[in-house]
Amino acid sequence: MSTMLPQRFSPDQHQRGGAAAMATWAQVEADLPAVAATMRAYLDQIAVVLRPGSVDNADLCLRSFCTYLLGHQPEVTSVRDIARPHIEGYKPWLAARPGQNKSAATPATITHRLGTLRMFFLRIEEWAWAEAPPRVPMFPGDVPKQRHALPKALDDHAASALLKAAQVDRRQLVGVTVEFLLRTGLRVGEYTALTADAVVFIGDTHWLHVPVGKLHEDRYLPLHPRLVELVTAYRAAHVPEGHKLLLPREKGTAQDRHSVTRMINRAGAAAGLGHIHPHQLRHTLATQAINRGMSLEAIAAMLGHKSMDMTLVYAKIANRTVAQEYFTVAEKVDALYAHPAQLPADALGPNMARLNREHSRMLGNGYCARPKVMDCQYETICESCTFFQTTIEFRPTLLAQREDACAKGQVRRAQIYDELITGLDKPEAS
Repeated sequence: MSTMLPQRFSPDQHQRGGAAAMATWAQVEADLPAVAATMRAYLDQIAVVLRPGSVDNADLCLRSFCTYLLGHQPEVTSVRDIARPHIEGYKPWLAARPGQNKSAATPATITHRLGTLRMFFLRIEEWAWAEAPPRVPMFPGDVPKQRHALPKALDDHAASALLKAAQVDRRQLVGVTVEFLLRTGLRVGEYTALTADAVVFIGDTHWLHVPVGKLHEDRYLPLHPRLVELVTAYRAAHVPEGHKLLLPREKGTAQDRHSVTRMINRAGAAAGLGHIHPHQLRHTLATQAINRGMSLEAIAAMLGHKSMDMTLVYAKIANRTVAQEYFTVAEKVDALYAHPAQLPADALGPNMARLNREHSRMLGNGYCARPKVMDCQYETICESCTFFQTTIEFRPTLLAQREDACAKGQVRRAQIYDELITGLDKPEAS
C-alpha cells in the first residue's frame, strides 16, 4: 500500500545547506497524479534522444514547477489546466527561491528552468498531446537572456611569457603541458584522457586523436611538429612501455585538472602573471587563430564545437575582418582630421580653408585613397566640364591651385588651371 502524504506538500521547507525543498515525483503523484503522468511521459520521450544529464536537468525543472503548483495553485489538476496566470505566478516565486548556499536562485538557474519549462509546453503542443494546454502559456520573453562574459584569453605578450617560462621550468611536464594546451586548445579533461595511441601519422602529418569527451564526439587535430618532439622526449624519459596514457605524471599516475592548473600557474608565476585558469589557454588559441585569419568553421572543428554559436563568441573579441576594416577606415578618416598641405589658408580664404579641412579627399559616396603625391586625371573633373564657370573673383584660388599642382608635379591638373586663368584674362565676347 502506498503511503499517502498527511497534507499537501509545502514548498516553503528548506533542505540542508539553505536550498528550498523540491517535491519528489512520489509527492507530485500523490496530489497531482495527472500532471505527474504527463510530465513523466514527456521525460521518457526526450530520454530517447537526449543525454542522461539533459534528461535529469529537465526532470529537476519540471519538479520545480510542480512544487510551485502544489503550494500555490490548488485548482490545477492536469497540465491542460495550466494557463498564463500560473506562469506569471511561477516566475517571481522562482526568482525568490533560495539557491544552494545562496539567498536566491542565480540568473542562470532561472533562465534554465523557465527555458526548459517553455520547451516542455512547445513540444507537447507540437506532438499534439491531448494533455497540452489549448495554447502555449509561455512566450520567448518569459526566458531571461543570459549575459555571458567574454572568454578571458591571454594577450600575445602574456601567452609568450607563459610559454617561455614553462619551457625553461626544471620539471619537464610543466613545459609539455603548457605548450600542449596552448597549441591544441584542448579542454583539460580531453588532455588528461589522451591515450598512448592518440598520436597517429596520416599522410605526411602527425595528427592527434581526441577521444570522446564533453560533447560525446571525437575528432582529429593536426599536431604541431614541436609537440611531437616534446611528447616523444617526455615519454622516453618518464613513461614506461605499455602505459595506457599519453602523458601521465612522472610516477605513472594520471594527471587531473588540479595538477594541470598548478603547473600552468607555476609557469605563470615565473612569468609574473596572475592566476590563470586552464580554459584560458583554449580561449587564447581561438583568439590567436581568428585574429590571424583562420575561419570560424575551421576553429569550430579544431575546438570540437558542436554549434557555430559556441565559436561565434570569439568573433566578438578578435574579429580580424572588423579590425582590418576599422584600420582601413581609420586611415581615411585621419585624412579628414589632418591639416592638408595642398592649399595655404591665406590664399583660399577662411571659408575655402574650412571646406578643405572637412572634405579633403572625401567623395560623395566614399573616400579617395590615392596617395597625395600621385597625379589624378579626375581631381579637376568639375573644372574640365563644359558647364564649369569661374570669374575673376576666384583668380587667387585658381592661382593657388595651379601652384599646388606644379609643386606636386601634376602636369595635367596644372594645365587645366593655366587654361582657366588664361580664360579670365580674355575679354568677354560681345
